[in-house]
Order: sequence, then C-alpha cells, then structure tokens
Amino acid sequence: MANLQRSIYILLFFILSFGGLYFAAPFLIPLSLAGVFSMVFIRFCNWLEHKRINRGLASLICVICFVLAISLVIFLLSWQLNGLVENIDAMKQRVVNLFSNFQHWIYDKVGIDLKQQQEMVEAQGQSSVGGGGILVAFVGKIMDVLLNTVLVLVYMFLFLFYRSHIKKFIIKLVPGDGKDKAEGIVHKGGDVAQQYLSGLAAMIVVLWIMYGIGFSLIGVESAIFFAVLCGILEIIPFVGNLTGTSVTLLAVLAQGGDSKMVIGVLITYATIQFIQTYLLEPVIVGEQVNINPLFTILTIVLGELIWGVAGMILAIPLLGIVKIVCDNVPDLQPYGFLIGNDKARNKKNGVIDKIKAVLKSSK
Repeated sequence: MANLQRSIYILLFFILSFGGLYFAAPFLIPLSLAGVFSMVFIRFCNWLEHKRINRGLASLICVICFVLAISLVIFLLSWQLNGLVENIDAMKQRVVNLFSNFQHWIYDKVGIDLKQQQEMVEAQGQSSVGGGGILVAFVGKIMDVLLNTVLVLVYMFLFLFYRSHIKKFIIKLVPGDGKDKAEGIVHKGGDVAQQYLSGLAAMIVVLWIMYGIGFSLIGVESAIFFAVLCGILEIIPFVGNLTGTSVTLLAVLAQGGDSKMVIGVLITYATIQFIQTYLLEPVIVGEQVNINPLFTILTIVLGELIWGVAGMILAIPLLGIVKIVCDNVPDLQPYGFLIGNDKARNKKNGVIDKIKAVLKSSK
C-alpha cells in the first residue's frame, strides 16, 4: 500500500510539474534561456574579472559578445537572403509549375480532377484566419520575440552578476553535512551546460564551413544562407539537420535544380552527417551530456509540447543538469542510470579514444 501511495505521489508530482511548466511558459522560457546561455559565459566572465575588470562591466561585456554573435548570424542570413529575394519571381513560377505537375499527377493516380482539387484548396483557405487577422498575429509575434529577447539579455546580465549570490542561496538550502556535495553538484551542472553548448557552437561553425563548401560545389544559389540555416538547426538534435536539408531540397527544386543537384544535396547531407556523428560530436562536443538516444528523443518531443521550439533547444542541456543531480542524490540514482548511457559500452569506442589521445598529446 505504501509503494502504491508513493507511486501515485510521484505521478501527481510529474503531472503538476509539466502543467506548471506549460502554463508558466511565457515567464519561464526567457528565464531558462538566459540561465543556460549565461552558463556559457561564466568562464569568460571569470577571466575578465581576473583581469581586474569589475563584475558589472565583465557581465555587460559577456552580454555584448552574445549580441554580436547573434547579430553576425542574422547578418549572414539577411545578406544571402537578398540574393534569394532577387530571384523570387522566377522561383515562384517554378513552384507554380511544380504544383501544376503535382495536380496532374494526383489526377492520373487518384482520380481527383483539377476542379475538385481547387475547391478543396479554397475550402481550406476559407477555414483559416483572414488576411487582417494574419497581419495582426504576425505583428504580435514580432513584438513577443523582441520583448523576450530584451528579457533574455537582461536576465543574462543579472545571472552573471549575481551568480555567486545564487550559488550561496542553493548551498544554504542544503543541511550542514551536504553543503560540500551540493557545491560540487552546482559546479558539475554548470560545467555540463557550458561544455555542451560551447562544443555545440564550435561544431555549428564547422558545419557552416562544410555545408557552405558542399552546397557551393553543387551550385546551390545562396549556398551560404542554406549552410548557415542547416548549421543553426543542429541546435535541435535529430530533427534540426533533417529539417535544414529538407528546406534546402525544396529551395533547389524551386530554383530549377535538376536531379543531379538534388542527389548532390543528399550526398552532401549524408557525408556531413557521417563526419558529424563519428568525428565532430565525439571529439568537439564530447560526452558531457551522457544521455541515451531514447531519452534524448523523448525529451525533445516533450520540450516541444510544453515550450515549443525553445523547449527543443533547452531540452538536452536541462536534462543533462537533471542527470547530474540524479547521479549525486542516492534516492535518484536509478533515474540517472535510466537516463544515461552504458559507460562500459562507451569505452569500446577505440577510434575516438585514439583521436582524443592524439589531440591531448599535441597540446
């Protein structure tokens, strides 16, 4: 009976937690993004402070560096987007031709004539929001993005400025005997998010270069735009790379690319994915977030259901922090084991170990 009651309490805890995360999303998403991003700059902020720069100015410099990095990405995308806009009319005509061919294919294979297809499309259009409603919704979304961006930057500055104060607060919550262990957990959690996101950023830059070279050799118009897009979408594991390649394929078809160009994009994608999986991720990103693929996918899906795209981005680093806590709390260690990988199996990865050994010896 006691075990059943405990299971019910655990289930109720999860239901209330997920419900609270869902309804408090407008408040928690900017706060969580700022918390995770600020962890990336903790070492840089400490280095600035060691150079006798006061904490307020060091925190501000970190936020400025973050803004400059985001601005660089936006500049690259907008610069290449201008080239796409110049050819938008030709791309529209090719899309119309593709859609017309697709309609004829449906008629030949399914038997639905063009008039019925048009009526179905018009019925779908009438059921959607009107033009004025779409414009209002779009403006509202833009304002939300701007407001949340400002909040993230402000929260980042405050997290960096008050990081010692927050750490002391967490340690004070723990009884006397566990303060040293709690401090170790805090440091490990911060290191996991920091190392994972720093490695991910380095891997994205490498992916930009490889995708840019591959798409340029194939002849994709605005190759840098799609290279940057594919790299950025790698923030979302499993889903991002496939989405970026699918968008590139659609753009190639709209640009009038032939089957050779489509096959070239697929070969580029497959080659880069092989390099990323067996070289970039183990060497650059490493195993700081030691989570098995099952819970990686489950966490991404759950993050999207609760917080949308932001939840997919935050899913892995937050779950990595949760795993650190589970591994260091005796009652939660079974859950940490369930989330993690089999360490014995990971040690068999001899090729990666040799590459890491070579890199370490060269330092």
